[in-house]
Amino acid sequence: MISKEYLDKCLALATDTKVFEMGSDILGRVPEVFSQQFPGKGAIVIADKNTWKVAGETVADALIKAGIQTDTFIIPKDKFHAEWEFVEMVESEIKSSGKIAVAVGSGVINDLCKLASHHLKQSYVCVPTAASVDGYSSFGASITFEGLKQTFECPAPVAIVADAKVIANAPKWMTAAGYADLAAKIPCGAEWMIADLFGTEPIIPDAWHVLQDVINDILGKPEAVAAGDPEAVGDLFAGLILSGIAMQIARSSRPASCTDHLFSHYLDMTGHRFKGELQSHGFQVAIGTLTMCAFFDEFLKFDLTKIDVDACVNAWPSLEEEVDRAHEIFKHFVNTELGANEIRKKYADKEGVRRQLTLVKENWPALKEKYRAQVWPFEKMRKAFATVGAPVEPMDIGITRDQLLAIVPFTQLMRYRINLLDLSKRARIYDELVAAVFTNGGAWDILNQ
Repeated sequence: MISKEYLDKCLALATDTKVFEMGSDILGRVPEVFSQQFPGKGAIVIADKNTWKVAGETVADALIKAGIQTDTFIIPKDKFHAEWEFVEMVESEIKSSGKIAVAVGSGVINDLCKLASHHLKQSYVCVPTAASVDGYSSFGASITFEGLKQTFECPAPVAIVADAKVIANAPKWMTAAGYADLAAKIPCGAEWMIADLFGTEPIIPDAWHVLQDVINDILGKPEAVAAGDPEAVGDLFAGLILSGIAMQIARSSRPASCTDHLFSHYLDMTGHRFKGELQSHGFQVAIGTLTMCAFFDEFLKFDLTKIDVDACVNAWPSLEEEVDRAHEIFKHFVNTELGANEIRKKYADKEGVRRQLTLVKENWPALKEKYRAQVWPFEKMRKAFATVGAPVEPMDIGITRDQLLAIVPFTQLMRYRINLLDLSKRARIYDELVAAVFTNGGAWDILNQ
């Protein structure tokens, strides 16, 4: 079990969140925590129809009984996602009330309140209802704006009060989604190692250690998580909070997402639905995470001490050629300029590529050992996902392996963040790597689905 001492130590490193309380039957603590952070202020409880029943009404009643002027706002839709129209809706309600938001719900409610509160230059209190995402304590809100899934910079809540019973009793699929979102930090961490090696996004030690030091222990109990064991689910939730704290420290999502999340962003931006339903963030990320584990499995079979650096540098395209390639890939996308804009940010010239590949070649044995120690093999991750009830096949979220293959070029280009696919492009093994995963008996062999 993650100790309170460890959590307090990590919380001391957070830049935004000052209070994190978790325990059974502690919704009654919300008024005291609220008053400590916002003395003399009124509260507006923001929830949806489900989370109002689960915890919102209890929180509102507790605030009123404590003498805190309290309004409530329940999102007037049965199903909704983190989209700009709801940010505006929540912001309008908070502003007209003149009060401080108390977000009662899962990731969507929290992100809406987070960005809306930031627009109003104030913080808020978060009361999570499920261990479903790591966004509760993260710096930034992931919102769809003008058709694009974007991370808007905004501070995390000043206080989080989490009732362990409420979280443990959340629908099992939500807990499975949270497990998958946390598991994404495994391949994401290896890709951060690559960015650190290249010097584009150096690893920030505090942001790395708060989560990576305990993540394998947390994820190593999938059977207990699946059974709804309060301690295992509590540790899972704590891990998600630690992921958010890592993002606070880094002031970016770098510690928590890379290519694994870009598969989800692509599906969000294209309005993907399965059986008429938008798929949860965690379930989409599950397929991205498995895909990246498969890519690392195959990548680590290469002997990169044999890279012909001169040949790779001579073959390296110009920025203009890369922009043209991005335009071709994104020509029918919701934003045709997205890939071109991002490749301009992360493009390296020939001498930059020479330096990067030389580092890889000269340090490959040690790098290979580090990456293998970091990333779970595909089969290990798939078994864990199957145990907790997360997706283990692309069709579990309504896409074929062929469709997943078609998304891969987008993920290499749709964010400035250096990733494994960028390294494979530089080393001229990209095509071989993709083929190893999607054909010839690979993890996502498109001929055997």
